Amino acid sequence: MSGAGQPKPTALTDSGTGSYRQPVGRTYDLRQGTKAVRVLPGEAYVTANDGEMIVTVLGSCVAACIRNPATGFGGLNHFMLPESDSGIWNGASAALRYGNYAMEVLINEVLKSGCRRRDLEIKLFGGADLTDGSTLIGSSNVSFVLDYLKAEDLTIASADLGGCYGRRIHYSPSTGVVHRLLLGTAVHPDFVDEEHSFKKRLARTKIEGEVDLF
Repeated sequence: MSGAGQPKPTALTDSGTGSYRQPVGRTYDLRQGTKAVRVLPGEAYVTANDGEMIVTVLGSCVAACIRNPATGFGGLNHFMLPESDSGIWNGASAALRYGNYAMEVLINEVLKSGCRRRDLEIKLFGGADLTDGSTLIGSSNVSFVLDYLKAEDLTIASADLGGCYGRRIHYSPSTGVVHRLLLGTAVHPDFVDEEHSFKKRLARTKIEGEVDLF
C-alpha cells in the first residue's frame, strides 16, 4: 500500500561511517512485472511501495522479512553472523552484518509505521550449512535468530531455515508473499564468495527445486 502519509522506501545499509546509502541493486523484474531491490549481505531495506519487490540470495546468512500487515509497510535484512557487541567488521563499522543489530534496526523501522509489536508479521529464511567444519555458521545464525525472537516474545509466521542449499528470496512487503527458490549444490562456492566479498553475481545460476510461497 502506498500513498500520502506512508513511510518512504529506505535503505538501511551501514556505509562504515554510521550513515546510510541507497541500494545499488535496482532492476525491473519482467516476469513479476515489478521493481526489484537487491539487498546484499550487511544491508536492509524497507518500503511501503506496492510496486517493489525485495530480492536477496542466502547461503549461511539469514534474512528476516518483517512487515506491518495493516499497512503493507515492511522490509528485509540480510545478516552474516549472529552477534557483536561493537558492530565492528575488519576495523570498520558494519553493524548490520550482525544479527543482533540487523534484527533490532529492521523491527524498529517497521514499528515506526504505527505497528504494535504483537502484530508484526515475521518470516525467516536461510542459515544453510554450505561447508563442513567445526564451526557451522548457518546453524549458528539460525539458533541466534530463533533465540532472539523468543526472548523478544515475537511470533514467527513462517520459516525455512537450515539445510545444505542456498536460497533466493523474493519478498513483497505489501502482500507479505515470499517466493523461495532453492539453489543447487554447484553454486556453493559462489555463495561463500558472495557472503565474504559481495562481488559474485548469481543471476545466471541454475535453479533447482520448486518455488514455495510463504
